Amino acid sequence: MLLRTTFQACNATIGDNNQCSSKRFFNSNSVSIGCRKSFISSSSSSSSAGRVGLVRAVATNETKSKQVAYEPSLADRLRLGSMSEDRMSYKEKFIVRCYEVGINKTATVETIANLLQEVGCNHAQMVGFSTDGFATTHTMRKLHLIWVTARLYIEIYKYPAWSDVVEIETWCQSEGRIGTRRDWILKDCATGEVIGRATSKWLMMNQDTRRLQKVTDEVRDELLIYFPKELRLAFPEENNGSLKKIAKLDDPAEYSKLGLVPRRADLDMNQHVNNVTYIGWVLESMPQEIIDTHELQTITLDYRRECQQDDVVDSLTSVEPIEDAAALEIQGANGSATAPKDVNKSFLHLLRLSSDGLEINRCRTEWRKKPARI
Repeated sequence: MLLRTTFQACNATIGDNNQCSSKRFFNSNSVSIGCRKSFISSSSSSSSAGRVGLVRAVATNETKSKQVAYEPSLADRLRLGSMSEDRMSYKEKFIVRCYEVGINKTATVETIANLLQEVGCNHAQMVGFSTDGFATTHTMRKLHLIWVTARLYIEIYKYPAWSDVVEIETWCQSEGRIGTRRDWILKDCATGEVIGRATSKWLMMNQDTRRLQKVTDEVRDELLIYFPKELRLAFPEENNGSLKKIAKLDDPAEYSKLGLVPRRADLDMNQHVNNVTYIGWVLESMPQEIIDTHELQTITLDYRRECQQDDVVDSLTSVEPIEDAAALEIQGANGSATAPKDVNKSFLHLLRLSSDGLEINRCRTEWRKKPARI
């Protein structure tokens, strides 16, 4: 992740084949979703054991692409992942382990986030980007540039259970002149049903000056050969949830969990708290009655400041105010700010430093009633 002073600099600068039947602070890209790997992260693969001499395209200063022979590692050969036929996306299968499920015997949202991170990292290594945790191209390493994540949005329709097999497809593309994006689609491998989607936004930062900068033409040329030729979005719908801005949470909040301290296991290879830990902290201040009766449907995280081992964090949560009182009156809520019982519940969240109240992460979650147990 980045130093706290880094985020202040950021603010000053910006003023975002196997198939089945700105004015904000940003998280470091040392991780695919946050702090373990990154944008087009590390790790890789082809599931074909006999596939050797894999050729990767690696851009250099003199030529836009240079072919380099690559011998798949044992992990590459055992991993259940491969590039698509047009090499514009990467797919990998994962078995949900017993230690990845929660009290409902289904995968937790932290598990989902970790799997998104892993497949992103493996995609990055597959196409030949660095495996040092920063997923950088040749030019980026030469210029000391890294990726930082600005936003993550996850939407889950059905949580996989213990021993279910999930296939995740991921790809990257441009996001204006100052960033890129990575999208994911999750499927139940047994049925082919789409059980979730996700998207993230990334910006480029100079590792030495800690200032954001535009993606240069040279770097973009290195990336473009791995981007879909036509715009492809995990959320193509107009006004979809991934575009919704997160309102500032008013203080005092309705619910809070104060004094959260990073564990050693929460730190990534760069000694900063990884993004999946942030998700857990957000959920710590959720009211227990919601946890007992509902499951998380969507989560949006805006990263504003990094967190280090010695930081103490407060997690704040409040019910999101209902904007359309007239619509609620029609549904029988008499125009009050409380939604009817059968309407999904939305919450606003804030992670802040206990010492000075500075924002670490701003979050929004939406919850639905738990399905009946079979």
